[in-house]
Amino acid sequence: MPRRPNKLIPDSFSPVPSQLAPAVVRVASTFDGVDAVGHLVPADGEVPAALGISRAGLAAAGFEGRIGTALVLPRDEGPELVAVGSGQASDLTPDDLRDLAAAFARATAPRSAAIGLDLTPLAGVDPATAAQAVVEGVLLARYRYNALRSNPKDTQLTELLLSGPDTEALAAGAVTGAVTARAALVARDLTNTPAAHLTATDMAEVAFELGQRHGFEVEAQDLGQCIAAGFGGLLGVNRGSSEEPRMIRLTYSPNGEPTGHLALVGKGIMYDSGGISLKPSDPMHLLMKTDMGGTASILGAFTALRDLGVTTRVTAFLACTDNVPSGDAYVLGDVLYIRGGKTVEVKNTDAEGRLVMADALVLATEEQPDAIVDIATLTGATLVALGPLVAPLMGNNPGVVAQIEAAAATTGESVWELPLERRYRKLLDSDIADISNLGGPNAGSITAALFLSEFVGETPWGHLDVAGTMHSNADDSWRSAGATGFGARLLVELARTFTVPN
Repeated sequence: MPRRPNKLIPDSFSPVPSQLAPAVVRVASTFDGVDAVGHLVPADGEVPAALGISRAGLAAAGFEGRIGTALVLPRDEGPELVAVGSGQASDLTPDDLRDLAAAFARATAPRSAAIGLDLTPLAGVDPATAAQAVVEGVLLARYRYNALRSNPKDTQLTELLLSGPDTEALAAGAVTGAVTARAALVARDLTNTPAAHLTATDMAEVAFELGQRHGFEVEAQDLGQCIAAGFGGLLGVNRGSSEEPRMIRLTYSPNGEPTGHLALVGKGIMYDSGGISLKPSDPMHLLMKTDMGGTASILGAFTALRDLGVTTRVTAFLACTDNVPSGDAYVLGDVLYIRGGKTVEVKNTDAEGRLVMADALVLATEEQPDAIVDIATLTGATLVALGPLVAPLMGNNPGVVAQIEAAAATTGESVWELPLERRYRKLLDSDIADISNLGGPNAGSITAALFLSEFVGETPWGHLDVAGTMHSNADDSWRSAGATGFGARLLVELARTFTVPN
């Protein structure tokens, strides 16, 4: 993969995600050859005999069977035995299953490469749904970004075996879970990659390779093509960089007549220094390599569409550049011409994501899709409003919003609708241009969404601000420390279930 000569990066390094083929997942009647076996233990009732310990013994060790807990039991020989808390087993939801599977995965991470989990005690949960959730929980929890480590952290998971009734349904769910987890792992690998190792041009190369492997088409517009296309927002943000921008288009076409057309738009700021409006040098600045998390989640989602037989046609536009200061950088007071002619006064160069996305949103509307959904690490205000576990959702169409909410509920990636309050639109007024790129100190997530809404016209549209949810400071259930890949599985589910909104 070509790189600038002054990049001191070994030729052997590739930003193409390493998680394209996660651990082998299969259904088996026995757990021969595994390093650890997990058994579900409810909060009350019988303890599985295979664990060889009583409830009193578990209680003495501080284990109460709560979801999210696991206890490795010592043995002289044979695989490790793990008590996995399943709470009130009769009321387990997919979210519960994802969490208990993650606890099992983390308990086995130090030593076990091949692990098995007995799902026989599950009752009242569809086997396919259960298997999908469990596989997602295990694969996501065992994730580590080891591309730049001399000695990998934790043992690499090579095999996951599931056992339980209705093996055919379990196998089908396990396959789906492996595909959806892979989507999130691809997004995590990309988002965790340092900015010098993953530029906008690199991102285009990654997209081409993923497209070849996973059955979608890729086009990438270089600097000259971006100029010809009138991408004033993307080019303005890119002005201070020595790296070229890229506008990347992805196209997935299903077999047969599409049941709808969904367009996705992603923010791809490969590194965000804030530009002339320089960010302070604090931990948040360190995280700005993740400011392309929206494009990473879309790319991850695209790797799953063919394998799941999605019948919706899906196109995506990824606006990629870094935002850095230099003698050529755009400055406060500049006016940028977005594709289509709308002008934007720059009041803060750190409100850059909405500028590059404006061009991409206009491109998306030109496709005349049935709906547009964008995903972006857009505003720090999201953390203040909803914290690191819930993403704000806004939109101009109740049907689109409802479909995003349904997908989020299925995948356990929490969203909460905020009002697209039109009375705040005046905060974006400019004295010299059609609109400004900053709305003031309050309602930052809403005014950012209002800015984006100016570029979608009448197309049904939904907006996900994942600035808070894209990163986890520590391991938390299936969210491994670092990039979470939030949105990848949600977008897969949205595409899989998409219906044309009214």
